Amino acid sequence: MDGQDRLGDEQRLALELAAIGQRLVTISSQMREHSSGPVAAAATAVAEVVTPPPAPQAPAPQAPVPGPIPQQAPPPVQSGPPNPWSQHGQQPFPQQAFPQQSFPQQSFPQGPPPRAQWPHPPRQQPWPAPQPRETLFEKLGKDGAGAKLLAWVGGAITVLGFVLLLVLAVQRGWLGPVPRVIGGAVFSGALVAIGLWLHRTPAGRVGAFALAFTGFAGLYLDVIAATSLYHYLPAGVGLVVGLAVAATGVVLALRWDSQALAVAVVTACAVCSPVLTEGFTVLLVGFLLVLKMAATPVQIQRSWPGLAIAGSFPAIIASVVTTAGAIPRSYEWTVVGVAAATTVVGIVVALLTIRKRRDDVVAIALVAGSALPALFATTLLDRASASALAGAVAAVLLAIWMIPDLPRAFTTAAGATGMLALFQTTVIALDGNVRTAIVLAEAVLLAFLAARLNKKSALVGSIAFGVVGFFMAVGLAVPITWLVEEPRFFNDVSPGDYAAGLVTAVVLGIYAAVAPWAALKMQVLREPARHPFPWIVSGLVLLYGAAGAVLCAALLVSPDESGFLFGHSVVTVSWTIAALFLLVKGIGNKALRICGLILVGAAVVKLVLFDLSALDGIARVLAFLGAGLVLLTAGTRYAKLVASANTPN
Repeated sequence: MDGQDRLGDEQRLALELAAIGQRLVTISSQMREHSSGPVAAAATAVAEVVTPPPAPQAPAPQAPVPGPIPQQAPPPVQSGPPNPWSQHGQQPFPQQAFPQQSFPQQSFPQGPPPRAQWPHPPRQQPWPAPQPRETLFEKLGKDGAGAKLLAWVGGAITVLGFVLLLVLAVQRGWLGPVPRVIGGAVFSGALVAIGLWLHRTPAGRVGAFALAFTGFAGLYLDVIAATSLYHYLPAGVGLVVGLAVAATGVVLALRWDSQALAVAVVTACAVCSPVLTEGFTVLLVGFLLVLKMAATPVQIQRSWPGLAIAGSFPAIIASVVTTAGAIPRSYEWTVVGVAAATTVVGIVVALLTIRKRRDDVVAIALVAGSALPALFATTLLDRASASALAGAVAAVLLAIWMIPDLPRAFTTAAGATGMLALFQTTVIALDGNVRTAIVLAEAVLLAFLAARLNKKSALVGSIAFGVVGFFMAVGLAVPITWLVEEPRFFNDVSPGDYAAGLVTAVVLGIYAAVAPWAALKMQVLREPARHPFPWIVSGLVLLYGAAGAVLCAALLVSPDESGFLFGHSVVTVSWTIAALFLLVKGIGNKALRICGLILVGAAVVKLVLFDLSALDGIARVLAFLGAGLVLLTAGTRYAKLVASANTPN
């Protein structure tokens, strides 16, 4: 009995699978009617895959009967799968539920389509474990490390010995200039030839690099000696020959794909050159510029930061030191010309490098450092020439700062250096109170540029110029003593000083209003209610500028005690009027309302602490009456406006 139940369960499962298969066949036929091509083929393939074969028909168990077996009629042939429930007298599914349907067969000229293979998701490869960095002792313990160290150290010592030999030959008078130059060239050329011969085999390449480095450094130093010590070659010819030697060495390093060789050649030439030129001279800067020009093509083509540093910065340092040691009025124009050439070459190389590789850090440092030789050279010139040179550097760097498709770090470095050059130009070209007003005007201009171009570097420069301009105004143009002391205590103050102070105070007030507006527009600064400290500082600077403008105007009209007293009376009344304006405008603006209340407090404090003791007579009366009436009117009118604003329509 258990076997019959198990057989019935299997047949029932087979019947259910057959029903599912018939349903999928119906769906595939509908898909073939509404689509064609690969979709129909895929539907047919799905139907073939999921349709199960007909379940095998198991014979019914027969009980053994003794005696002869009677002949029985054969059972009727069933067209479909057997109904396991027929033995139990049950019919769970009607016969018409699965009607016999015929579906058109689709022919495939090249056979049925292959069964679709479901793609498996790619296996996640584990991240490789970070390799620990090798220590110095581990590097020295590798096979061949000792040979490399010995070869390079030997080459460096040989170069130094060659330099000492050239200097000693001059001091002792050994041979003549021609044999010394020819002997050094033959010796260095032989080293290069041996290095080329050794480089043919892998085992000799370590020695080849060291010999080539020693040979090219010796050839370059031999050219410097022939030009500077022996005066056998003219300066122009020596520079050209040196360029050829250095370029050949760097190109050979490029061919051998050895950054170490290129860096060693350039560094050795740069370090040993001051010994042969007898200090930091214009000729030394010229030979270092030659090294820089020889290394530039390879520096642009390959990302070799060591070569970029070794070829670029020695010329900048040598130019600055040469300028510091130059005596004015002797050969300053030669020093200035070499310094300007160093600046131009450095900026051009930085631009070419950053165009090739946008993430080159050395190019960013180079564009900032290349301006130093020209800016230092302004100390050797008169005011007009120095301001023109500094202004030219500022114009070039600020133009680079405005190029939109350059990396931000590069333009920021150029812009910061350009702002420094602009400030130096202003300081050199102008003096007195006019200088302060121009510095503050430049701060206002930078703030507008920051808001217009959304450049945070411009905002930082504006703040720097503004801080410097504020201290210059407080110390020189509009000193704080003008606001607290009577004019009789002033010495040598002319009407022109009051006029310049008036302009400076106005520009200071404009900057105090523009700077926070630009920061707020750039979303660097929040509203006063959320970030009040910068707004309070700007408000105090604005009050100082407004008070300075009023007092300078009053003293310009009447440069005596009456002008001073009248000016302070106007300052107190003007503060209260400004407070009333801010309160009226701040009914719907919390920030303006807070500023107005703070200004009211400042006016009251000034009345009590300063006006009551410093002013006398009609000036004191005007200050108190004016401020009191304005505050009274402000309170009454402000209360009505607040009530009308809160009344619902």
